[in-house]
Amino acid sequence: MILDRIHKENDIKKISKAELPRLAGEIRRFLIEKVSENGGHLGSNLGVVELTIALHRQLTLPKDKIIFDVGHQAYIHKLLTGRREGFDSLRRFGGMSGFPKRGESECDAFDTGHSSTSISVGLGLVKARDLQKENYTVVSVIGDGALTGGLAYEGLNNAAKLRTNYIIILNDNDMSISENVGGMSRYLQGIRTAEGYQNFKIGLEEFLLKSMPKSGEKVVDSLKRLKSSMKQLVVPGMLFEDMGITYLGPVDGHDITALEKAINEAKKIKHTVMIHVCTHKGKGYGPAERHPARFHGTGPFDIETGLPKSNSGKASYTDVFSTVMIKLAARNDKVVAITAAMPDGTGLKRYRNIYPERFADVGIAEGHAVTFAAGLAAGGMRPIVAIYSSFLQRAYDEILHDVCIGNLPVIFAIDRAGIVGADGETHQGVFDLSFLSTMPNMTIMAPKNKWELSDMMKFALTLDCPVAVRYPRATAYCGLQEYREEIDYGRSEMIFEEEDIAIFAVGAMVETGEQVRMILKEKGYSCTLINARFVKPIDEDMLLRISESHRLIVTLEDNVLAGGYGEHVTEYTEINNLRTAVLNVAVPDEFVPHGSIEILKEKLGMDPESVAGRIINKLGSMEADDTLIAAGVGTERPDNKDSGKKDSGKKDSGKKDV
Repeated sequence: MILDRIHKENDIKKISKAELPRLAGEIRRFLIEKVSENGGHLGSNLGVVELTIALHRQLTLPKDKIIFDVGHQAYIHKLLTGRREGFDSLRRFGGMSGFPKRGESECDAFDTGHSSTSISVGLGLVKARDLQKENYTVVSVIGDGALTGGLAYEGLNNAAKLRTNYIIILNDNDMSISENVGGMSRYLQGIRTAEGYQNFKIGLEEFLLKSMPKSGEKVVDSLKRLKSSMKQLVVPGMLFEDMGITYLGPVDGHDITALEKAINEAKKIKHTVMIHVCTHKGKGYGPAERHPARFHGTGPFDIETGLPKSNSGKASYTDVFSTVMIKLAARNDKVVAITAAMPDGTGLKRYRNIYPERFADVGIAEGHAVTFAAGLAAGGMRPIVAIYSSFLQRAYDEILHDVCIGNLPVIFAIDRAGIVGADGETHQGVFDLSFLSTMPNMTIMAPKNKWELSDMMKFALTLDCPVAVRYPRATAYCGLQEYREEIDYGRSEMIFEEEDIAIFAVGAMVETGEQVRMILKEKGYSCTLINARFVKPIDEDMLLRISESHRLIVTLEDNVLAGGYGEHVTEYTEINNLRTAVLNVAVPDEFVPHGSIEILKEKLGMDPESVAGRIINKLGSMEADDTLIAAGVGTERPDNKDSGKKDSGKKDSGKKDV
C-alpha cells in the first residue's frame, strides 16, 4: 500500500503524482474501515481527501499552519502527519481525538470544535507571524455551511484589509451537518451554476462534439481546464472580490493537480486570497453520498449496508422531543420551532415537513436564532429554540440581553446536555445550568425520564417567561414511570422518602440517584430520593422539610460544580443555617475529554458506585467530627438525629399511580 510509506508529516511529498489517485482511494478505504468500527465524522472527511493531500504537498508542516474550521474534517490531516495507529482508539478515552488538538501533535495549529472560527484564528496567526518577522503560510479551511455563522463575516471583514499573504479555502460541498440554508448558500450555488457560464459551456461542448466527432472530445477536455478563466468572464460581481479578497475558482476539489496549482498561486499573493473548492460530501462511499446528514457524525456501522451496528430500537430523548413538538404545534398555532443548522440532530425534521411555515433553520447562527426567537415572542408567537447545550453557550449575550431582560416567553429545548462522550471538551454540555442560572427571569427544568420531558414541554408553554428544558444525548430513560406527579412551578418531586440521607438529583442523574439509593440500602443506610425537576428556582420548601429529618443532603447533577444546582443548594442551606450537611456531586473544574459516557462518569466519580462511596466517606468524616465534638475537641456542630443506618419505615411514600 502507498499509505504504508507515510509515517510522519511531509512524507506525502515523496509520493509521485501518478500514485496520488491510488493513495486517495486507500485513504478512503482506511477511513471507512476505522470509522465503521469506532464511529466518527465520515462524510466530511471523505469529501476532503484530495484537498488535504494537495495542502500537505504544497505546505511544509509544522512550520506552515492549517486551521480546519470545526475540525471534524481533519482525519486525513492526522493520517498524513503520522497518526495512523491512533485511529484504532479514535474518540475513545485516552485515545486520539476526533478534532485537532495541539497537545496531540505540533502539526495541529489550533484546538477547534465549533463552527465559523477559522478565519479569525487564521488572522491572529498571520498577525503573530508578521509581528515576529517570521515566514510561513497560514491557511484556513472553512466550509460553506460555516459561512452562515456571523463570526466568519467578522473575520472576512478584517481579512479584506490585510496587505500580507493569507489563504482562505472555501470547502463548498453544499452541506454543513444538514442541507445548507440562506443567502450565502444561494450565492455560492449561483457561482457554481451561473446561467451564462453554464449555457455557454454546454452549448460549446455540444457544438464541438457534433462538428468534430473525432477530435472534439479532446478539445472539450482542453477547454474544461480553462473553465476558471471562462467563469471570471461571465460571472458578474464576485462578492469576495468586491470586498478586496482575491477570488480563485471554483476549483474541482477532487482534482489534486488543479488544487495544487491554485494553492501555489495563492501563496504568491500579498493579501488575502480565497480559493473556492467544490467537493462532494461522502465521496467514494455510496451510503454516505446518499445520506450525508446521517454520516456527518455516525456511530459504528456495517460497511456493506451503511446501517448502524447497534440499534436498540428504543427512543432517545431527541425522538421524544420530536414527537412532542408535533403534538404541541397541532394544539397551538402560535408554536414556532427554530434550529441552527440542526433539523436532523435536534429532531425537528418531521416537524419541518409537517409545519414548514412555522419552522426556521437559521444556519450556524445560534445568536441570531435566539434574537429571532425574541422577536417572534414579542410579536405574540411561542418560539421553541432547539440547540445543543455546547452550541447554546455561543448565544449567551442574546439569551441574557434579548430574551431575559424583556422576560419574553422563549422556550429553549437544550439537547445533548450533560456529558456527551466521544466528541470531547468542545461538545460536553456541562455548562448550561451554570450560565443560565445567572440570568434573572429564567426558569430551568430537567426531566428524569421520557414522560417527564413531554410533561415539561407542555408545562413550559403555560409559562409567560423564558424557560429552558435540558435533556441528555441518550436513550430516553423509561424507569420510574409510576412517579408522574403533576408539575407545580418550582416544586421538586418526592420519589422515595426515608430518613438520614436525601439525594436531590437533576434530570438524567435521577436514574443514577436511584441506583445509588439501592447500593446504600444494601449497606444498611436509609435514603430519600428526590427528583429536583427545577434547577431554577430551587425548591426551598423541600429543602427546609428535608433538613428536619436528614443529616446529609446530596446533590447530583451532570453540570460543572461552579454555579450549578448543588452550589445554589449549599448557599441556601448556609444562609438559612439549616441543620443538614451538603455533599455536591458534579463535574469538577476541568474540561472533560473524549471517551464513552460510562468511562467518563467513572473517572469523574459520578457513576453509582463512586457516588455511593463518596456519600459513605462523607458520613464517616461527619461521624469522626461528632466524636471529636463529644470529646470536647473542635467546634460544635448542630445536633443531628440518629445515624440513619436503618430504614425509618416511611418507604416509597412518594409513589403515585399515573
